[in-house]
Amino acid sequence: MKVKLKNKAKRIFACAAVMIGIAALTAVPVFASGNVANAIEGTWNAAQSQIKAVVNNVVFPVIDMILAILFFVKLATVYMEYRKHGQFEITGPAILFACLIFSLTAPMYIWSIL
Repeated sequence: MKVKLKNKAKRIFACAAVMIGIAALTAVPVFASGNVANAIEGTWNAAQSQIKAVVNNVVFPVIDMILAILFFVKLATVYMEYRKHGQFEITGPAILFACLIFSLTAPMYIWSIL
């Protein structure tokens, strides 16, 4: 039993050593020359209109839809719990409603922040 464990440990160690060696041989050092900030700003300025269009027309509506569905489901479960136990827990729906309002109004001001 000990012989099998030693052989298995040796194989694992050998495989790890080979993988580390391959990673070390294929790693390429990268050095930034010039002004990196200008390159990033140039890329942002080139793609800014496309990014804004996708985020405003796809991302925010999807987030809004998911939050609205979660809000109404949570509201229904809170109502059912109220009917069953007589307790009305408002925290969950209030948080979801605040997130929904935040995400609905975010396209108006998010681009001035960024």
